[in-house]
Amino acid sequence: MKVALTYNLKKEDESKPPDYFSEFDSEETIKAIASALFAKGHSVISIDAAQRDIFTCLKKHAPDMVFNIAEGTSNRLRESEIPAILDFLKIPYTGSNTVALALALNKGITKKILRADNIPTPPFQIFVKGNEPLNPALRFPLIVKPNREGSAKGINVTNVVQTREGLYAKIKEVITLYKHEALVEEFIEGRELTVGILENGKTTVLPILEIDFSTCAKSGEYFYSWRMKEYQGDAEMGLTPTFHCPADLDKETEQTIKDVALRTHRAVGCQDISRTDIRLSKENIPYVLEINPLPGLNPKESNFPLMAYAAGMKYEDLIEAILLSASERKG
Repeated sequence: MKVALTYNLKKEDESKPPDYFSEFDSEETIKAIASALFAKGHSVISIDAAQRDIFTCLKKHAPDMVFNIAEGTSNRLRESEIPAILDFLKIPYTGSNTVALALALNKGITKKILRADNIPTPPFQIFVKGNEPLNPALRFPLIVKPNREGSAKGINVTNVVQTREGLYAKIKEVITLYKHEALVEEFIEGRELTVGILENGKTTVLPILEIDFSTCAKSGEYFYSWRMKEYQGDAEMGLTPTFHCPADLDKETEQTIKDVALRTHRAVGCQDISRTDIRLSKENIPYVLEINPLPGLNPKESNFPLMAYAAGMKYEDLIEAILLSASERKG
């Protein structure tokens, strides 16, 4: 099969905020995916989605399938950019369609869908101007997040606030820096879990991964912040979480969490692959924080491959499974 790999490359640019390129992929990831596809007998063309002539490039190469990991650039629907072009050109691609990608990028809309489907998610409020009255039903501590970003962009330990004064200061900061609305939700004390869904002929819920931050006391971080994701493994900074896969859970809790992740995948309309981030509260309630239809696929560092390895898969088999799932949908 002739496969085009579309991506956005992570760059170094001191004129941009430190987390500006966080969602983009490293050369290591791009090369690993291309190598895996080649190892499975496919011809591979790597295409930087940021190039100006992307439309012409795709028409010229006319791939049988696009393996899409492109996060898009700066608009409200950025993760839908490449899929929208591919839909217009009638070129099939891996992963979710434009609608699911647009929905999942908007945390507030996703949470409304989850609530409508009776899927647990922390109580929340969207702030557009930043001076809206706080919903009195919300309980501190609260966490403030950019509503339309991933990779924990704009999130650090100071985003967890205990007072109204601190809350409104952080809301203003987020709106100013990221130029869009802020999401405020109740901060759930509990265990950090993530669950991968893989559709490879059948729908598979991968082993649950727990991220344990008890080894990160030196950093002052105790949840998946931007620093924790960006510098994961840096011992000098104390950013050394411990990963448990499969997570140590009783069978009933494990099944409940997997069911919640699968329901989230289907409620948002994801295809082929997704990763759902969950906080398991002290009351054993699995609260969905967000779903990522374009999870990282770095073979050494990303959570999704770690879960696939725990399921007995090799990296090349994971990449091939994603491709074959999309091929089956193509018919």
